[in-house]
Amino acid sequence: MSQEKVIKTLTNLGLSKLEARVYIYLAKRGPQKASDTAKALKLIKQQIYPTLKRLQSKGIVTSTLEHPARFSAVPFEKMLDLCMKAKMEEAQHIRRNKDELISDWESIKIREKRDATPRFTVIEGRNYIYSRIQQMIQETKNQLSIITTVPGLVRADQFGVIDTAFRHPLKSKIKFRFLTELSEQNTNAIKNLLKNSQTQTFHFEGRIPDLGQKLNNRIIIKDEDEAMFFIDAGEDLHLTEQEGTCLWTNSKTLVQAFTALFEDLWHNSTDIEEKIVEIETGKPTAKTYILTDVEISKKKFCETLKSAKDEIVLITPLEDFVELWKNTSSLKDCTRRGVSIKIMTPITVENLQTAKQLSESCDIRHLPESYLRTTLVDGLHLFQFKTPISDKEKETLQHFKNAFYTTDSEYVEKTKTMLNELWKNASVLSSVTLESILNPRTNGISPLHDEKRYSAYRKTTGYIKDQLGLITEKELLNKIGKRYIPSARDPLQDTTIMYGNGARALINPPEHLDLPKMIITVFHCNERSTFGTENWLIVQIPQETPKGEMYVAVTIMGDNPLATDWRKKIHKGTPLEQNLHLIKKDELQVRQHGNILFTGWTVPIPLYPTENYVPPSCMFFEGYRELGTGVVESKPSLGRMQKSEFYGFEAFVTFFHPSSKYSGPGTDGVIFRDMIVTSYPHSVQ
Repeated sequence: MSQEKVIKTLTNLGLSKLEARVYIYLAKRGPQKASDTAKALKLIKQQIYPTLKRLQSKGIVTSTLEHPARFSAVPFEKMLDLCMKAKMEEAQHIRRNKDELISDWESIKIREKRDATPRFTVIEGRNYIYSRIQQMIQETKNQLSIITTVPGLVRADQFGVIDTAFRHPLKSKIKFRFLTELSEQNTNAIKNLLKNSQTQTFHFEGRIPDLGQKLNNRIIIKDEDEAMFFIDAGEDLHLTEQEGTCLWTNSKTLVQAFTALFEDLWHNSTDIEEKIVEIETGKPTAKTYILTDVEISKKKFCETLKSAKDEIVLITPLEDFVELWKNTSSLKDCTRRGVSIKIMTPITVENLQTAKQLSESCDIRHLPESYLRTTLVDGLHLFQFKTPISDKEKETLQHFKNAFYTTDSEYVEKTKTMLNELWKNASVLSSVTLESILNPRTNGISPLHDEKRYSAYRKTTGYIKDQLGLITEKELLNKIGKRYIPSARDPLQDTTIMYGNGARALINPPEHLDLPKMIITVFHCNERSTFGTENWLIVQIPQETPKGEMYVAVTIMGDNPLATDWRKKIHKGTPLEQNLHLIKKDELQVRQHGNILFTGWTVPIPLYPTENYVPPSCMFFEGYRELGTGVVESKPSLGRMQKSEFYGFEAFVTFFHPSSKYSGPGTDGVIFRDMIVTSYPHSVQ
């Protein structure tokens, strides 16, 4: 009878009877394979896998890092807390009956086995996401670090997350730190939040990244042993409870990478209360003023540039610098006098050629498009421009309106230090791009939509043809919706097909990481692919071949045993045969949301034939420009042809290595939002 009461309670909390039965079995028996669970509960495969997936999405069942995967349930007490947060309207009822339910639970006599295996889990739905956040807060012992937007903080407050922190029994000892953006529009919301925290015995500290840096990633880190990474849009306060996606991990190496990112931002940031005073007064420091008049601002800026003796450092969109270069003589005069000009700007496909031309007179490096436009002259004069630039404003130089100018030594020195650090870590301008490697026949740089330039799937050998726009998006989606290929066994006779999405990046790691340049390609195959669902990854590094230096595949890792066996047959007798690795479920994640794609792995990736390896890391792709559709035909493997049909975006790439954050230019990444890859024997063509 006690077990029936528990099942009834779980169904009242939103679980189906089948989900409740599976949860109880896993919680009492410990980690179990899906097949064993189905056998014990007398279920068929079509029942058990969707049920486990739904329980995983709710955050109450996780899978281990082995294959076949073992599934385990969170402890019953934690599950109750999780459901209470997700079903706020029923929370009081659950609390009144919690002790009785636990007593009934303990009376169920099945051997319990706890599972502490590291894992990588997707959580979907606002309620489940914020319930997990509250659980992380409750379990915090030393420190909770958060990177979020102001709307994100407001939403967290609406879901009761802030109250959970206020009620923490160790709140006087725990450090709660958050990084967020601040503007005139959201100052009041932050002030109200800070006011509430001041009434508590509570270490609640907030900071704002300097130079107006935009926080593209939302991350929560608990005690350096757990982390959550959001991959959906963080600005919309009106998303439904069912919407929202994040990735949770307790992989120590990945958490270390996120912690390093947070600490770097925290170090280069300003106390939030000081920033509020700056915004409200309009005068952050002494010897500082706002140049409201456009003509006066422009004149002051040009005169300061003209007076430069040693160095000018700028963070600016490249088109702004080009406009200034063409229409004023100040910068050209500086170069003639030997003044060093350093430009940090987002490098993309469109502006790469312009950047190369300007590099003959100035030093140019890539910096992500998330910083306030800044100019520092001789380490003495600092300008910052806050007004966004529209096409119309570029013509009239209206971005000079409301320019911030200061000569305050303390503020300028702090900014100078930051600029030097940004310059040190910024990517050096290079003609070696993803396209130049994959399409070495192309001379110069041309727009992505130029058919002579692009082939994201072209290999350094075996290229046949590619055409952008050969297939329309509608035709591609129709194919994805209709086509199906049965299982395959013989590489010489059978055709295979992969449906899904993926991304590709050229990574130029900083020298101190002691890693070679790499092309990393990741894929997610859905259940309708020949071998079923799979996350897999390919790494290519430059090697000497009879045809010269080329990027050669040195490692392929995937979590589907059938697909891995197939690749071993394809590459039998080649060096790559020994470098095909079957990894466990959830050791590799590939997750896409619109023009955003996140991938991370919890195992080291060997880079044969060298002794180097890529440690557990993450990559964040942010599409900035529509790629369109295309069809590529190639012959990457002996005896087989390959046809790839895709729709995607050009993308910026951030590589989260445990000891470094690398951000690559927009010439080095591609996201494939929708993709079909058909591989067939050469004789079929």
